[in-house]
Amino acid sequence: MSGGLGLEQRYRRVLRLLPGYYRDRWEEDMVAAFLDSWLTGDPDDDECILEFCKPTWPEVASVAALAARLYLGGAATPRRYFAWGQALRRAVLTVVLMHAVLGLDVLVRTAWSHRLFGLPAPPASLVFAFAPPGGVWPSLYDLVNVAWVVIFVTLALGNYRTARVLAVLAIVPGLAALLQAQVTGIMPAPFGRWAWWVLFDLGLVVAMAAFHSDAPPPARLPWLLALPAGYLLVYGPVLALLATGNSAWLPDWPGVCCLLVALACLVHIPRAWSRQAGGSGVWSLTLVLLAAVFGAFRIVTLAGYLHDPHLLKVSLAELVILVTAAALVAPDAARAQAAAPAPPYPGVMAA
Repeated sequence: MSGGLGLEQRYRRVLRLLPGYYRDRWEEDMVAAFLDSWLTGDPDDDECILEFCKPTWPEVASVAALAARLYLGGAATPRRYFAWGQALRRAVLTVVLMHAVLGLDVLVRTAWSHRLFGLPAPPASLVFAFAPPGGVWPSLYDLVNVAWVVIFVTLALGNYRTARVLAVLAIVPGLAALLQAQVTGIMPAPFGRWAWWVLFDLGLVVAMAAFHSDAPPPARLPWLLALPAGYLLVYGPVLALLATGNSAWLPDWPGVCCLLVALACLVHIPRAWSRQAGGSGVWSLTLVLLAAVFGAFRIVTLAGYLHDPHLLKVSLAELVILVTAAALVAPDAARAQAAAPAPPYPGVMAA
């Protein structure tokens, strides 16, 4: 029956979303299960079904969700899928950590400016930097930044669904501020520009899909300790420069991010180049992903310096430093993706 190939081929096209190793093992069973869910036993009805019907949108969505979970694999998937999944999960945690460090700065700034916990008054050179403008939007901005601290801790503790819900809520005010600025021409609060929101808000929320039930949990203590350590590493020098009146030495935020990722690559080089350092390739791949994201952000922000040759040269130098440092760990990142035979995998049927 020529029409019998219609619905079957449509399902096979949908199943091409799945990784090859999984499709080789389960495609026939999944196609059979999908077709059985349609067939009624009546020859005339079945002939029409097989010729004219198409996979339903819920079925396509279930296959797409399964494909995303397999490509961003857990411990039971082939090596390259596991490496990409782990690298993306670590990159997501790093970007959420960046948000959380900004949120922690809001808490420290508020406590210091209000002399909470018996803290002395901040130096006069920091009073202006610590005094946010009044109004609802700046307060909402501070609230969103503090919320990222909660999101980071929640994600590091393995509460993935809660972290995703909070992250979705946290990116809404930034979008609302950008849309208002698009209409009125005035940014109502110090939210980031469109490039920031797309890369580090919307893109981050989408990438959080890598945290699923098959993924190994993150190492809790090191990630939680990374929050105060990251704050001291980033804002310790910043506060010192502000307090001494040398704020002109500070690079902009894209530059800070580029230099931090480059520094991480340089610190990681001994492990990346050592053949005895097992598991270093996933971190190398993570750093390459972060370098690509922050490098793209640096490139987008170059447009703001086209009329300032000095700042343009500084920004390009930061980009060159980032690319050079990432290139040094790129070979180890490539080795992390070396294909390995697919291990036994429990069949998860999208049907």
